[in-house]
Amino acid sequence: MRNTMFKAAAAVVSLRIGDPDYNAEEIIRVMETHADHALIVFPELCITGYTCADLFGQRVLLENALTALDRIRAASEKLPGLTVAVGLPVRRHNSLYNCAAFINEGEIRGIVPKVNIPNYSEFYEGRWFASGRGLSNTSVRIGEKEVPFGTDLLFEDERSGLCIAADICEDLWVPDKPSTHACLAGANTIVNLSASDEIIGKQEFRTAMVAQQSAGCYCNYLYVSSGTEESSTDLVFSGHTVIAANGRILCDDIFPSGTKVHSVILDLAPVEYNRSHQNTFRTEDSGWRRIPVTAGMLNNTYEITCDALIEALRRDGYPVARNPFVPADDAEREKRCRRILQIQANGLATRVRATGIRNLVIGISGGLDSTLALIVAYEAKKIVPDIRIISYTLPNHGNTSSRTYDNATGLMRILSDDCREVAIGEGVRSHLIDIGHGPDYQGENDTTYENAQARMRTYILMDAANMENGLVVGTGDLSELALGWCTYNGDHMSMYGVNASVPKTLVQYICRTYAMMSDNTELRDILLSILDTPISPELTPSANGVIAQKTEEKIGKYDLNDFFLYYVLRFGFEPSRVLVLACLAYPELEKEFVKDAAVRFFRRFFTQQFKRSCLPDGPKVGSVTLSPRGDWRMPSDASVKLWLKELSEA
Repeated sequence: MRNTMFKAAAAVVSLRIGDPDYNAEEIIRVMETHADHALIVFPELCITGYTCADLFGQRVLLENALTALDRIRAASEKLPGLTVAVGLPVRRHNSLYNCAAFINEGEIRGIVPKVNIPNYSEFYEGRWFASGRGLSNTSVRIGEKEVPFGTDLLFEDERSGLCIAADICEDLWVPDKPSTHACLAGANTIVNLSASDEIIGKQEFRTAMVAQQSAGCYCNYLYVSSGTEESSTDLVFSGHTVIAANGRILCDDIFPSGTKVHSVILDLAPVEYNRSHQNTFRTEDSGWRRIPVTAGMLNNTYEITCDALIEALRRDGYPVARNPFVPADDAEREKRCRRILQIQANGLATRVRATGIRNLVIGISGGLDSTLALIVAYEAKKIVPDIRIISYTLPNHGNTSSRTYDNATGLMRILSDDCREVAIGEGVRSHLIDIGHGPDYQGENDTTYENAQARMRTYILMDAANMENGLVVGTGDLSELALGWCTYNGDHMSMYGVNASVPKTLVQYICRTYAMMSDNTELRDILLSILDTPISPELTPSANGVIAQKTEEKIGKYDLNDFFLYYVLRFGFEPSRVLVLACLAYPELEKEFVKDAAVRFFRRFFTQQFKRSCLPDGPKVGSVTLSPRGDWRMPSDASVKLWLKELSEA
């Protein structure tokens, strides 16, 4: 598989103001101890110190800065695949520029001048530095060589696809950021050499800006600011370091003690997918110079096997969340669950207002999905008070367990306006006899018996809705739709499917959050009981009133299936890459077990598209959804062969 991962670092070095020799030693030491990285970025003017002030007018400082730069260049000869970005003042013609120098394998590959020179409040850079705005197709003489110089430089490793560009401090704070244009030209990793003093509230503002730029440009962004050794005459510098990938903050650290290197593993694959998927991300590649560099990708290889990638990522502690749909932070998870429920309820309320139909008909099984759908209807009633919730429990005695029956009836009593029960056993039996089965038929290793029950329930709900001038509220979730774990024209069908874009792993957390929010002790207890009940459609005979049919024994663990679903749809990852991530997220599972689960997932996902092609309406709540009118259009006849072949070779 193509290796799209690399190690990158943002380094705050312990420095001395006006001492390029000492600062170069610290920079070189960091380079040598992080030789397995592809990229290291240091703070603004780190070779001299940012707070040199009028010392920037001294020739001895400027010349020694260039000497120090050459020492760093020479040290990089022994560090193949590493690109470093260091800050220093560079004189060109009659002007002095605040620059980022890019060094790779013994060469100064290019020098980028700062565009936006702050000269307000505590900043006086205009006193010493000129803006690099408009400088392109130019060079500057460094020692005996002409080095590319300008704001039109991209540093690119063609084999890996890594493409680096620079902002310098203030360049991030302006509306028209240099990195925006660089990203449109192909840069996927931005470094920001900064020297930003610390005042109250500034850390949060900087972090938000980095996150936003990383999100809006679909890029990796490494921001590193000068440390506490800068002059404190009037200001304090904090060494604030922020690393983001596609809007997600990976590192946010401030006030380190001495030299501090923040190292992360970055992935180019999500950047590539996001940019191609969002067709509003236009291309602006004219007028840019592409400077070749060599990038030492993870394990120092451009192609990598699944096993090697798993080992490398485990060795470096690469974090992969087990439940990518579910935030790990408790407060963020509660906020996410509340917002999803709000979206669902408002979607249903809008449909009610638009149709003028106030009666909501919903089947309650005592399982998670119908529980969430009833909660959504209850919340929609708070938005449209004259909604009338008519809930049905539709047991097939002998199959429906006492636990789910009791949970269903208790939930209906608390959250519904009208509770009804229709036993489906006789109707199902009569129907099966009509199509040729005997009176004692209960499913003999086929799906006829199971699907007859699901369709009978939908049949009753639809007719009840017609009788009451109502809308049938669908209960099926995203995970079931992905796997086709629903009966075609049975629970697959409704008049509005409120859970259609909510994965099973998230359904559980929304119901749990609602339980914890509730002041009703009885409701809370029922919800917690439902959460502790094994997931089952209860379409086969129970064992002495206890659930015998367990969904995850048939289709695999829902959390693992949701994991596959997220990375396949959200980032378009190939099966082998998804396999690697799953092995990292579930270290207790053997690779072959995960591989078998992935094979089962892809087979079901491809063969069950016909069910998704005719879904009822329902609200989109997240970035992954399978609506045939929205995010996912797939032919029902597509072959899964290519995906299984790629997985078999992983």
